Amino acid sequence: MKQQHLFLVRNFCSSLAVTLLAAELTQIEPAPAIATPSESSAIVVKSEKTKTQQTTPTKKAYLQANRSFRDSPASVLLSKQGVGSRESGVGEKRAQGAQGAQGEKIPLASRLSSLASHQLPITNYPLPTTIAQQPTTKPTPAQPTKPATQSPAGSQLNNRKAPLPGYLNPDANPLRFPTKPEEVQVVGAQPITLQQALDLAQRNSTQLQEAKLNVQRSQAQLREALAAEYPRLNLGAGVTNRGNYLFSEEPEPSILDQIIGGGQTDTNNTRVTGNLSLSYDLFTSGLRPANIRAAEEQLRFNQLDLERTQEELRLNVANDYYELQRADEQVRIQRSSVNNAQASLRDAQALEQAGVGTRFAVLQAQVQLAQATQRLTDALSQQRIARRRIATRINLNDTIVVTSADPVAVAGLWNYSLEDSIVLAFRNRAELEQQLAQRNIAEQQRRAALARLGPQISLAAQYNLNDTFDDGRNFQDDYSLGGNLNLNLFDGGEARAIARQQEANIAIAETNFAGQRNQIRFEVEQAFSNLQSNLENIQTTSVALEQSREALRLARLRFQAGVGTQTEVIDAEDDLTQAEGDRVNAILNYNRALAQIQRSISSGQQR
Repeated sequence: MKQQHLFLVRNFCSSLAVTLLAAELTQIEPAPAIATPSESSAIVVKSEKTKTQQTTPTKKAYLQANRSFRDSPASVLLSKQGVGSRESGVGEKRAQGAQGAQGEKIPLASRLSSLASHQLPITNYPLPTTIAQQPTTKPTPAQPTKPATQSPAGSQLNNRKAPLPGYLNPDANPLRFPTKPEEVQVVGAQPITLQQALDLAQRNSTQLQEAKLNVQRSQAQLREALAAEYPRLNLGAGVTNRGNYLFSEEPEPSILDQIIGGGQTDTNNTRVTGNLSLSYDLFTSGLRPANIRAAEEQLRFNQLDLERTQEELRLNVANDYYELQRADEQVRIQRSSVNNAQASLRDAQALEQAGVGTRFAVLQAQVQLAQATQRLTDALSQQRIARRRIATRINLNDTIVVTSADPVAVAGLWNYSLEDSIVLAFRNRAELEQQLAQRNIAEQQRRAALARLGPQISLAAQYNLNDTFDDGRNFQDDYSLGGNLNLNLFDGGEARAIARQQEANIAIAETNFAGQRNQIRFEVEQAFSNLQSNLENIQTTSVALEQSREALRLARLRFQAGVGTQTEVIDAEDDLTQAEGDRVNAILNYNRALAQIQRSISSGQQR
C-alpha cells in the first residue's frame, strides 16, 4: 500500500512538472543569435508574464523542508561566513523591464543597455555601441585634434573631484621605521573613485617625486653651465705676523749696530695683504656652448622622463583600480554562487524529505556548496591583495586601505581610427623625444671633447695691496693686466677617444629611436585590437548572462517538479557564475585597453 501511494505521488509530481514546464516553454521563444556590433538587425524579445503557481502537496513538503533547513548546521555555517540570503543571489528572478511588448523588435544597442541596468545587483554597466573606425575629423599636423580621453556621461574618469581626506597622506617622515605591531595595523578602509586614486598618486607617488627631483637637479646643472658665460671676480685678504727668537734669546747688539741703528731693533712686524682678480674666458673653441647645450638637453630629457613617469603612473593606477573592481566583483559573484548552492541544497533536502528526491542529489548539492565556499574564500583573499596593491601604488598611510567606489562600467569610447592613433602616438610619446634628446647630449659631449684640443684664450686683471705695520711706511699697491693663450699640444689621444665614445652613443640613441618607434606602434595596435574584441565580448556576454539566468531558473523549476536532475541545476549554476565573470572581465578588459591606448598616445600630456 505504501509503495502504491508513493507511486501515485511520483506520477502526480511528474504530470505537474510536465504541465508547468509546458506552460513555461509556451511563453519563451528560442534564444536569438548573438549579433556583432556591426550588425544592424534587431532581436525579437517577448515579455515574460508573471506566473502564479499553485501549491501542491509536494510543494507543501518542499516548503516545510526549506524551513527546517534554515535551522540546520549548514545554514548556520554559511551565515557565519557572511553569505547573504537567497533573495540577494544571482539566480533570483528579476523583472524583465528591458523587454518590449509581445513580438516587438528592440535594437541590439538598446537591448544591451537595458540589460545592463538590471542584470547585476551592485553595478551598472552602460554599454557603448561601436568603435568608430574612421574619425569624424582627421587630425592635421598643424592643429592636432585631442583624442577623446574624457569619456561620455558614463565614464569613470569624468568624476567630480572631491576633497581627499588628510589621513590618506603618507607619513611626513620618509625615514619612519615601525617597530610595533600596532603601528602597521590596518584600522580602516576608504572608498575612493578612480579619479581620486589618480589624484592621490600624483600627490603621493615616490616615483613621481624622484622624477621631479631629477628635473630640479638638471635645472641646477644648467645654471652651473651658464655660469661659464660670465667673468669671475675674486677678492682675497690676509694678515701675517712675523718675528724672530721664539725659543732662543735675542743676541746683544754690537757697537756698530748701536751706532748705525740707534739701539736695539724690533724684530716683530704685522703685514696686511689684499688682492682683487678678474678673469674671463674669451675663446674656448666651442667648449662652453657645447656644455651649455648638453645641460639644456639633459634638462629636456629629465622633463620628458617626468612626463613619461606621470603617464606610466596613470596607467598603472588605472590597471590597479580595475583589478580592485575585478576582485570586488568576484567576491560578489562568488557570494551569489554560494547563495545558489545553498538554495540547491535546500531544494534537494526538501525533495528528499518529501520522498521524491534521492540522497545522491543531496550529496551533490553539498559538494557544490563546499566548492562555492572555497571559491569565495579565494576571492576574498584576492580582494585583500588588490586593496593593498593599489594602496602601495599611491603611497597611502600604512594603516589605511582603499576600496572601489566606482561601479563597473565602460570608461568611454575611442573616436580615432588605427592609423590616426599611430600618428598621434608618434607625435606625442615622450620616449621618442627622449631618444632624440639623448642623441643631442652625446653630440654636444663629442664637441666638448674635441674643443679641449683647440686654443683657449682668456683675459685676466689683478690688483694687489700690501701694508706692514710699524715700519714707518705707507701701504704699497700694484696691478696687472694681460691675456693667456693655452693650447693642448698632446694629451695621449684622450680627447679623441672620448669623442669616439660619444659617436657610439649617438648611434645607440638612433637605434633605440627606431626600436622605440616600432614598440609604440605595436602598443597602439595591440590596444586598439583589444578595444574592438572586448567591446564585442561585452555585448555577447550580456546576452549569454541573460540566457544563463533563464537556464538556471528553468533547471531549478524542473528539479523542484521532479523531472530534472541536480546535475542540471549544478551545471546551470556554474554556467551563470562563468557568464557573470566573463561579462565583468570583458568590461574591465575593455577599460584596460582604453587606458593603454590613451597611454600609448600620451593623452594626459598633449604637446
